[in-house]
Amino acid sequence: MFSILPKKKFYSLDKILEKNCTYNIIIGERSNGKTYACLEYVIKNFFRTGKQSAILRRWQSDITGFRGSQMFANFGSELIKKYSGGKYDAIKYYSGKFYFGRYDPDMDKIIYSDGGLFCFLMSLSDNEHNKSLSYPNVNTIVFDEFIAKNLYLTDEFVVFMNTLSTIIRDRTDVKIFMLGNTINKNCPYFDEMGLKNILSQQQGTIDLYSYSDGKLKVAVEYTAPNTTNKTNNYIFGFENPRLETIKNGAWELALYPHCPIKFDRKNILYTFLIKWKKAVYQCEIVGVDDNYFIFCHIKTTPIKDDKITLVYDIEPTGKINYSTNIFVARNAVEQTIKNLIISEKIFFQNNIVGDYITSFLKYCRGIR
Repeated sequence: MFSILPKKKFYSLDKILEKNCTYNIIIGERSNGKTYACLEYVIKNFFRTGKQSAILRRWQSDITGFRGSQMFANFGSELIKKYSGGKYDAIKYYSGKFYFGRYDPDMDKIIYSDGGLFCFLMSLSDNEHNKSLSYPNVNTIVFDEFIAKNLYLTDEFVVFMNTLSTIIRDRTDVKIFMLGNTINKNCPYFDEMGLKNILSQQQGTIDLYSYSDGKLKVAVEYTAPNTTNKTNNYIFGFENPRLETIKNGAWELALYPHCPIKFDRKNILYTFLIKWKKAVYQCEIVGVDDNYFIFCHIKTTPIKDDKITLVYDIEPTGKINYSTNIFVARNAVEQTIKNLIISEKIFFQNNIVGDYITSFLKYCRGIR
């Protein structure tokens, strides 16, 4: 007896393309077909319009050698024949460029020419080397994995904009796709692009943003979960928030230490604030018996003593009670805060607060 499993549904660009936006940001679970759909769009775009595309990754190591050559590995000869009307049956990768060609069995190699050049592969980290090049025929740009787990380039959004400028020049006939897995809420692109609702956006929806008097339009699609078709979800069934993006595309969160000791107001020795990602976090130095630690939680009320309370804010204010780096101590109190953090005696209201405070601490350490 055979069991008939439901056919797995992969992501389709159809809905977001209907919005006709310049920027098309697509976020969601891993392996749901986001990248495949865009690569297919790249191929079809070439045969439909004759236009080329550019695929961006963050690091040069992401596109070097074997990694780069495998970008279109899922598109076999039969698919290429189908898309090209039989003209081509293979893809050749050479020196950061993808070409359509034909496999010659006698020579045992792919025969290709500049006429089949359909896609460039480049990295943001190597942008300086691309500035002198010209890409007049590129009308589609795909930035794959724009949400990083840990490290971003310094001033990465500006680097990304410069890369786009190198490719686009003065043209307006360009469509940009940005693809990301929901692995880290602390993404600089969200703030830099003014995507104020992205962290509260519901799965299966598309939000629209408009800038420059409506001339610039941005579509953000949070793809619907594909849990009904994941027959192996039980393998990842542990009660761990870091696995949610694998199981259903929900935002991944690490596990952060919660407060291990009960305390009340009399145990609070000092209070300071952290301003980060448009939120304010209240942090308390707590002493219970011989235990001293910092407890951080979201602040829901306005700052009462803005001229007195110690506030950490990466934006310089000139105020004497403000500091831009929690690891640069100016007095004994700030040294105590620094020492407690270095000693890992810092606890959080929940994993979300832990995620944001940890990203602030990484920033202060010079890690983006």
